[in-house]
Parts: sequence; structure tokens; C-alpha cells
Amino acid sequence: MATDEEQRKELGAFLRARREQLDRGAYGLPPAGRGRTVGLRREEISYLSGVSVTWYTWLEQGRDINPSRQVLDAVATALHLSVAEHDYALRLAGFTPTRPGSGEAVETAPAHVQRFLDALEEHPAYALAPDWGVAGWNSAYEALYPNVATTPPEKRNLLWLIFTDPAVRELLDDWDDTSRRFLAEFRAEAGPRLGDPRYRDLVGRLMETSPEFRERWESHDVRGFESRERVFQHPTLGRLVFEHHQLRPSDQTEIQLVVYTPSDAAARARFFRRRD
Repeated sequence: MATDEEQRKELGAFLRARREQLDRGAYGLPPAGRGRTVGLRREEISYLSGVSVTWYTWLEQGRDINPSRQVLDAVATALHLSVAEHDYALRLAGFTPTRPGSGEAVETAPAHVQRFLDALEEHPAYALAPDWGVAGWNSAYEALYPNVATTPPEKRNLLWLIFTDPAVRELLDDWDDTSRRFLAEFRAEAGPRLGDPRYRDLVGRLMETSPEFRERWESHDVRGFESRERVFQHPTLGRLVFEHHQLRPSDQTEIQLVVYTPSDAAARARFFRRRD
């Protein structure tokens, strides 16, 4: 679990990144120095949120100033934060109904979770640990992404695979968009735990290995999960279209189950006919 100081620093870095990416035109503001149209000044956000410039500066610097929820709500409104981003900021400041769980390492999905994955049969599905380690999967998912069974356990992490496995890049029809989405979703979930050694190690290794990860991590993008259509370019099965869903077992809430359902009956028949 990250310390309070680490969470304050992450909150400050997140707010600063959001402020620096704002469109001045959306606020009815003229370009700043040298015609800059992106990024608001701290003074402008402090005015819009009704707090002093000094206080807002301290907030971005991660100082121990204990902001109230009301003030954070005002800052979120001024920054035009999305629901997921607003929730992320509140959780970093300790205003969630419950603190994040322990985040204990999960190497293998519990037996009853694995049985559930297997029961899905025709639907590719896998289980993610809190640090996004792939803790379980079914045969349909292995048919979709065979490397999941051959990748060493220490590297069988969804974020790691997305940014380092060439097979994943070829499999995903929209790797650029999907990798950005997954990274933003990971950050939304992992933010309060980024001080944990396991999370620091994962992020550190990705920073060293993947230029794309390094660039996107610094943007501090945050997004909540959204069910959506996913397109895969399978090397032997061809183009496959699924819908992407997330479930959480009520007795294992830190494990998320990701399930792909064929987009229609014809797509399902095609997937099974060619897979068999």
C-alpha cells in the first residue's frame, strides 16, 4: 500500500498533468505565451475552483494540506475531470467509501474462480490479479492468445504483455488505442498502490523496456472500465469480433474477470468452427 505522502505526490502529479493538457479554448480563454492553446495556469484553476493560488500550488506539489472533499470536488469541476478521473483524485485523497484492499499478490486464481472460467467454455475469459497479473484463463482464451500458456509466470502480466509482446501487438486490431485504454484503466485501479514494491518494479521495468509506455505513463491518463467491441486479427482464425466485459466475484473483489463474448451468432459459429 502506498504511503499518504506517496498518494499526495501522485495526486499532485495527476492534477498537474490534467491542467497542462486542458484546451484553453474550451474555457473561453485566449492563447497563453507564444500562442499556446493547451494548458491552463495554476492561477486560472485556482480562480475557477475558488481556492488561493498558494493553496492550489501546494496541492500540486503534494504537500500535507489535507484538502476537504468539497474543495477537491471544486478542483475536479474546474479541471473538467471525467467521473473516473474525479473518483481517482478522491481515492488518492482518502475519500472513497472503503480504502483499497490489501493488494496481496495473487499468482493463481482460486479453484472456484478457475472453474467458473472453464464453465464459460465458448467465451474467451481470464482472471486478473490486483497488479494485473494473469492468474487464470480458459481454453477459449488460450486459443485466442496461445502465448498466455507459455509465458513465464513472472512475465504473465497483462500490462507487460501489451507493451512488450509482439504477438499481442499483431493480435490487436487497434493496439495504439487499446494500449492507451488499458494503461489508463490500470492507473485508475493501481494509483493508491503505486508505492508498493511490486507495482514500482512493474512500472520501472516497463519504463526501461517500452518507449510507448514511458511516454504514456507520464501523461497520467485515467479511465474507468467500459464494455466495448474488441477486434482481433488472429494469425490462423482471421478477424474476430467480440464484446469485452468485466466481472468481479463478490467473494474475491480484488480479482477481475474479463470475458469476451462473440458479437453475434454468426461470429460465434465462425470462431468455434475455425478454432476446432
